[in-house]
Amino acid sequence: MRMSHIALGLTLLSGCAGRQPAPLVPGRWVDLTHAFSGQTIYWPTAEPFRLEKVFEGTTAKGFHYAANRFSAAEHGGTHMDAPIHFAEEAATVDRVVLDQLIGPAVVVDVSSKALANRDYRVGVADLVDFERAHGSIPVNSIVLLRTGYERFWPDPVKYLGTAERGEEAVAKLHFPGLAPEAAEWLARQRRIRAVGLDTASIDYGQSTLFESHRILARHNIPIFENVAGLGELPAIGATIVALPMKIEGGSGAPLRIVAWTPGR
Repeated sequence: MRMSHIALGLTLLSGCAGRQPAPLVPGRWVDLTHAFSGQTIYWPTAEPFRLEKVFEGTTAKGFHYAANRFSAAEHGGTHMDAPIHFAEEAATVDRVVLDQLIGPAVVVDVSSKALANRDYRVGVADLVDFERAHGSIPVNSIVLLRTGYERFWPDPVKYLGTAERGEEAVAKLHFPGLAPEAAEWLARQRRIRAVGLDTASIDYGQSTLFESHRILARHNIPIFENVAGLGELPAIGATIVALPMKIEGGSGAPLRIVAWTPGR
């Protein structure tokens, strides 16, 4: 009997953590996470990441010690939007079940269109084209949209459309996202676990109603934003493990997302 993707992912994780024999299938881990630093991109109105050194050096007793403190908005860098971000009384970060965060990946590459149009919205036609080439998107997949904008990280002008900060900068945002009708299609027709992409928001930069956020939140679907490394994944066949910081009551959280990619 074929092992499910989630069981495979957990087996791979346990093998790495416990120094067990090699995974059941040849492959490699791919880190899909941008490191957090002073260059990390945040929404123009959000507090950026700050790392403050508490102590680093040799203590009075002669041993090395290092400690820092950090602060940041929930939504910035590689992070997860919990459904409560846009749906009242929906799941908070700590209540998103693990089954939605681990599973088979589908990578829809629209980079040629998105790089030619900063305001591109991935539509149902793009998803249908993907299915013609690779087969139907399986139920319970984690769908990742590759726009190609990772190449601009961490340049805010090229990545977001502006380096300005504050409320007035929001109107100057230009980057691709997911069209509302495509969000509804993925939620209803394919019943996906989660969706992610390599831009700052699942709604394109010029959105003012955030319809795709609202649709996905209403269907209890978490969103992964500012994902890195999608060019290293195959269209089908990878397994995603996406674990956010478990913030009680959080509307979002920094995310460490990785993929197991089969092959030698």
